[in-house]
Parts: sequence; C-alpha cells; structure tokens
Amino acid sequence: MSSRAASPSRSPRVDVRGWLAGIRLSGFAVIMAGLVVLGAFVLVPSVGGYIDMRQQIAQASAGVAATEDEIAALELEQARWQDPAYIMTQARERLYYVLPGEVVFLVQDDLPADAAAATEPDAVDPEVSEREDDWMGSMLRSVVASGLAEQATAIDPDVFPED
Repeated sequence: MSSRAASPSRSPRVDVRGWLAGIRLSGFAVIMAGLVVLGAFVLVPSVGGYIDMRQQIAQASAGVAATEDEIAALELEQARWQDPAYIMTQARERLYYVLPGEVVFLVQDDLPADAAAATEPDAVDPEVSEREDDWMGSMLRSVVASGLAEQATAIDPDVFPED
C-alpha cells in the first residue's frame, strides 16, 4: 500500500489536457453546433414575443368576460324595470309614493327605550367627570394672568403632580 492511496486528504489528479485532447470534433459537428446556437439566437426573441402575446390575449379575455358579466347584470336590471310591480315597489320604497286613498305611517324611531340606553357608551374612567365650567373663559383668564404677572410663580404640586 502506498501512502498516496491511503491519504483521504489528497484527491487523485485529473489530466485535463489529456481529456481535452481525446475529444475529436469533425467539421460537420462544428457546423451543426454553430447552427444550433444561431437557431437559438433567432428563436429566443420570437418565443418571448409569443409568450408576451399570449399573456395579453389572456388579459383581454378576462376583461371581455368581466364586461360580459356586467352586461348580463345590466340586462337583468333592465328587464326588472319593465315589470310594473317592480316599478311600483321601488317607488314605494325609495320615493315613499302611495296609491290614492292609502294612509302612510312613517316610523321615525323604531328602537325600544331600553335599547337606546344599552347603546350609550360606558364612561372611560370612573374618576373622570364632567365639570360645569366655562373652559374657554378659564383659559383666557389664565393666559392674561400669566402675561401680566410681575414674576413667575412656582407650579403648585397639587394641581400638576409629577409622575
């Protein structure tokens, strides 16, 4: 056993020159390879254009299908408006029209009294309360007093506590 065969860290060397020298190309093979490469250069832009065109056709088909669905819905709506009963129903609901001799009762607030109380929001904080005070007047008095003061006063810690 030799030390080279037993050593896993060294890989056997490949003779690249010998391998390349073993490849034999005929003139026909070179011409055919050139034609394949030339054909690829010629066909790739055409195939790309074909794929783009197919995508545009698919988008246009989807747009046509959506438009046809919209047309069908509008034709159905138009057919509904040809029915006198539908027209009468729409006039009653939308415009509040009535036939002669009918009495109309229009309910303004149809919610029960307890439902209105249940829909009122809860207080945000139980410590917060409404003050019956003129806040605009208080603010104006505070601004005028601070502007006319001879000297600055310390902030009252009871009014503005530190966090």
